[in-house]
Amino acid sequence: MKKWLSIIALAVMSLVLAACGSDAGANSDDGGSTEEITIGYFPNINHVAGMVAETKDLYSETLPDGTKVNYQYFPDGSSFMTAIETGDIQGGLVGPGPAMNHFTSGAEVNVVAAGSTGGTVIMAREGADIDSPEDLAGKTFVSPRVGCTHDVQFETMMKEEFGITSDRIDGEMKHVTGKPATYASLFETKNVDVATVPEPWASSIEEQGSGKVLVDTPDVAFGETLPAAVFVTSQKLVDENPDMVESIVEAHKKATDFINENPEEAKQIAIDKIKDITDQELSKEVIDRAWERIDFTYEVKEENLQEFADASYDLEFLKEKPDLTGLVDTSFLD
Repeated sequence: MKKWLSIIALAVMSLVLAACGSDAGANSDDGGSTEEITIGYFPNINHVAGMVAETKDLYSETLPDGTKVNYQYFPDGSSFMTAIETGDIQGGLVGPGPAMNHFTSGAEVNVVAAGSTGGTVIMAREGADIDSPEDLAGKTFVSPRVGCTHDVQFETMMKEEFGITSDRIDGEMKHVTGKPATYASLFETKNVDVATVPEPWASSIEEQGSGKVLVDTPDVAFGETLPAAVFVTSQKLVDENPDMVESIVEAHKKATDFINENPEEAKQIAIDKIKDITDQELSKEVIDRAWERIDFTYEVKEENLQEFADASYDLEFLKEKPDLTGLVDTSFLD
């Protein structure tokens, strides 16, 4: 609770500074840097690069001396993307679904890197009489948000492979939303039957015994090709301060390289940060299991995102057939 209160206080302080004319990229009269930026991410394993960058203070290594770096944690992609559009945060990690949905709705944002691939698992509640996806007609499933990355992955798989859809499009499955950290308790109280779960919460459910793996990462739609997290910033920041974007991406690349070169230390950072943000302490066994389902990479391909966006349109999450031309900018990765 104290952590979230501090985050709220930080947000209020940022608004006060903005009202007083504070601006990212401004310089003081004596020539010193007064830049202040905020980076956002989620307390999910797909976002470990954000946790490592914060813990290792990597943004301070690549940004101009004196730059103050803040961090903000998000429960879902919609709130993250709103913060990007309003300038409350300058960049960070989010699922590709919210990034694409906001872009196709007119938001001027850029995907400048990936964060990871994999990590989505379909879990079934123990005792729900579910042995295969064919058993899901009439069942209730939970995802973080309507139309989020994990929701689209799950619903695409169910429609294309099993001909079962959600009640949102007059189908047979009931859809509810909730924070992934609460899915184990939702299983225990029998409020949901199935969950489309980002790691590490799938592995946590496995350890607690309230659910079982119904479909593992490689067999979920786009399970190994789609970026599970992308690094997003605003088009305005790209246009007005490309040097800052380059510095931000460089720090993100350093964080990703650190994860791949120092997996055990990165795992401990993830355990510590997730506890710090959510007040839930995950075991080393949970993190080890989750790690096996994820690849950490900053490389991103526009065609993979376009394929996913087309699936979102097919499921009626998008009103118009999407064209992602201009969303991905890989120039800062070179």
